[in-house]
Amino acid sequence: MLFTSYEFLGFILILFVVYYLIPKKCQWPLLLVASYVFYFIAGPEYLIYILVTTLTTYLTARKIESNANNQSKYIKEHKAELSKEEKKNYKDKQKKIRMRWVAACIILNIGILAVVKYSNFMIDNVNGVLSMFHQTRQLSYLTLALPLGISFYTFQAVGYLIDVYRGAYPAEKNVFKFALFVSFFPQLIQGPISRFSDLSKTLYEEHAFDSKKVCYGLQRILWGYFKKMVIADRILVAVNTIIKDTATYNGAYIFVGMLFYTLELYADFTGGIDITIGIAETMGITVQENFNRPYFSKSLKEYWRRWHITMCSWFRDYLFYPVSTCKAMQKFSKFSAKHFGKVVGRRLPLYLSSFVVWFATGIWHGANWNFIVWGLLNWAVLMISEELEPLYAKFHNRFPVEEKNWYKVFQIGRTFLLVCVLNIFDCYSALSTTFGMLASMFTVGNWHILWDGSLMNLGLTALDYVILAMGVMVLLGVSLLQRRGSVRDRIAAQAYPVRVCIWYGLFLVILLMGAYGIGYDASQFIYNQF
Repeated sequence: MLFTSYEFLGFILILFVVYYLIPKKCQWPLLLVASYVFYFIAGPEYLIYILVTTLTTYLTARKIESNANNQSKYIKEHKAELSKEEKKNYKDKQKKIRMRWVAACIILNIGILAVVKYSNFMIDNVNGVLSMFHQTRQLSYLTLALPLGISFYTFQAVGYLIDVYRGAYPAEKNVFKFALFVSFFPQLIQGPISRFSDLSKTLYEEHAFDSKKVCYGLQRILWGYFKKMVIADRILVAVNTIIKDTATYNGAYIFVGMLFYTLELYADFTGGIDITIGIAETMGITVQENFNRPYFSKSLKEYWRRWHITMCSWFRDYLFYPVSTCKAMQKFSKFSAKHFGKVVGRRLPLYLSSFVVWFATGIWHGANWNFIVWGLLNWAVLMISEELEPLYAKFHNRFPVEEKNWYKVFQIGRTFLLVCVLNIFDCYSALSTTFGMLASMFTVGNWHILWDGSLMNLGLTALDYVILAMGVMVLLGVSLLQRRGSVRDRIAAQAYPVRVCIWYGLFLVILLMGAYGIGYDASQFIYNQF
């Protein structure tokens, strides 16, 4: 049941009406039922996966909290009897017990994710190695369907468990409330990856009908559908045309394709997040923002602070920090400092930890070497930039251009093009094809296609290009206005006829200019696959 289907719109409408008619204390249980109905419709067989993740994480969190409470109680009761050393040994022992529980739960749930998502990828690589050694025997592929949103709800549950282990907040005692946190349906499809401490503040509250919040939520939903259906699904036609015929569409077509795909990805992903946040907002629930005008970034490092914010913060807090501060990494740091000098000793652990994070980020996006190389290329660019920081500082001391508008535009354009090149790795299934297409931009001299009318053969009409150009101008205008404060607040301050014209006009644009697929359902969101 896609966000852009009639079934989903009907589902949301019925839920919204019932949500505000029933007693307020029943609102969060209704959301739990709705979330499981949504998941059941996606695939009844998938329920076992989300139930296992929910129950194992819930029970483990309660277990480690109980252990921590018993530890405090024991120390308090035997304070006079225990020496300082005995207290330390007891705490260390209990901490190891809690750590084993956490590790077992994480291994189980990440293991489930790994099996359903990466088994065939591993089998494919093993078969490739066997073929290299002329072995005729090949492993059979598994027929495992990928449950909806498994990467998102698994990471969300693991983050919660680690936070409870760290003592960031107490474990949720109500198993049904925790089940709602894991399964809250608007964010199942493509995130954001919420933190329990953030989402729980409004998820379980009683919400009276608030006309302003409802209107703002509907406006956010409308904006998301505009991005998805008017821009992303329209330009998707041209992107698919370029990707599927590498013999015809190479050289300058790849340049066009990477620009088009980057626009499609942004409109598709942020559009879906807008719909998610808007649905939650209509019911009084606050979901964390996931983007902050990423294409205005002046460096790749800044871009990753603005793009898919919840994913990046998850990898930072639950993977980078633990890896970079673990005992093994500290020993490696000392070893490196001793044998290669203090400077190298400080940097090698940082680079190794970052390598682990970006490898994991790549494989999280997809079971394909393209995604792994995409992650490692991001890592390489970031690490090289880190090494060149002193040179940048010297350059800017010699040529103080940082505050010049033309230089800021140059930085933004440079970063955008770099992101476009990296995004090509999303498009093709094989690394050889990807690198071949990238190389063709410099070896195939067909740049005349940019002005000789060849772009009209990509499946888009002149009207489509006009609509896309206008859509991009609207996106750019809203992004620039958003830097000065909420656009919705600015529109709300206008006279009633102006507000009606803006929002009703946007609705008509979606209705009349939206790109629809078979059965008048638009295509699925790109991040559904994750």
